[in-house]
Amino acid sequence: MSMTGALVATEPADLLFTHARLATMAGGADDGYGIVEDGALAVKDGRIAWAGPRAHIPAHARAAARAHDCKGMWLTPGLVDCHTHIVHAGNRSNEWEARLNGASYEDIAREGGGIMATVRATRAASDDELLRQSLPRVQALLGEGVTTLEIKSGYGLDLDTEAKMLRVARRVGDILPVNVATTFLGAHALPPEFAGRADAYIDEICERMLPSLAGQGLVDAVDAFCERIGFSNAQTARVFEAARALGLSVKLHAEQLSDQGGAALVARFQGLSADHLEYLSQAGIDAMARAGTVAVLLPGAFYFLRETQTPPLAALRAAGVPLALATDCNPGTSPMASLLLAMNMACTLWRMTPLEALRGCTANAAHALGRSDIGTLEVGKRADLALWDIARPADLAYAIGANPCRLVVNGGVPRAPGVELPG
Repeated sequence: MSMTGALVATEPADLLFTHARLATMAGGADDGYGIVEDGALAVKDGRIAWAGPRAHIPAHARAAARAHDCKGMWLTPGLVDCHTHIVHAGNRSNEWEARLNGASYEDIAREGGGIMATVRATRAASDDELLRQSLPRVQALLGEGVTTLEIKSGYGLDLDTEAKMLRVARRVGDILPVNVATTFLGAHALPPEFAGRADAYIDEICERMLPSLAGQGLVDAVDAFCERIGFSNAQTARVFEAARALGLSVKLHAEQLSDQGGAALVARFQGLSADHLEYLSQAGIDAMARAGTVAVLLPGAFYFLRETQTPPLAALRAAGVPLALATDCNPGTSPMASLLLAMNMACTLWRMTPLEALRGCTANAAHALGRSDIGTLEVGKRADLALWDIARPADLAYAIGANPCRLVVNGGVPRAPGVELPG
């Protein structure tokens, strides 16, 4: 797909942006931001119909029904948050305080806290209450130019509550102007009903939960937590086999606390992504590179848990593994609803470049969701855009607590960055 050109050469565009500086993010990792100075972009039927230098605007684009003068501001693809647990009930500030007083994440989990604390709160919440608690977190992301959002289940651990979480995730996309990708994370933790019977719970996931949820059209992809306090490599493989039998893509929480060979496992199943990766081995990197599996890095959890083991960025770069970034918004280890802050953290804590950070929240994040129709400013792609009042693209990762987003376009529909909640 070329950057410039026209989808509909005989009909006027619906919307034309002029006097914009485009950061198209098109091309590969060596192509930089894909900058077009003094650019323009036309939208037709919710898709990008033309993009290029303003001096070359074709007649059909110039005849757009509406025009927006960007006054030299930067236009980028809409941001993509490709790893969140944003639909949940309650919070775990008590555990955060306990960690500050010396308890480890594993200590808290073994004492019934951690994921299970959120499971109890989420099971107790109604659909409407779960939606009410979740919408403000989504609203915060939309205010920063996010147009696509992945939402995982995994705080139900029974069929009814996992279905409730996924229904609420779908409702988020119906109520707010955001594209939602849903991920079933039933293999997140062992529920109390299956204490000491992890294999039986995997049976429940593979034979009952996953087929039912997929049959209801609630699942876009399947995830698992492959870790010492989660599920083994063999148990995770069973979940992936069941997912692939249903035609669903897979991804994995891998190598966050230890090296369990999860990255190589998800790569073997041609997985979309391996996420976290602080303890990733060279063997896992090589497997991901061969499979085209994206490395989704989550600096919020690294920061919040005060980790010291950093993801092997140099080795990932050397192997050509695509790097994505996400908030990992969740109540226990990354209560963060700011993708711009995630970009800053990745650059400051891990020495990612601002270019890698922006690519990680656009083109590569789209790749991590299996989406080829978003993530860059190219003809034919969805018109998901963000307009920024910045001097250069690096400013998006530079400033802490700043939000220079001035306009967001989702599927060709413009809106102000702030989104009013319904009701």
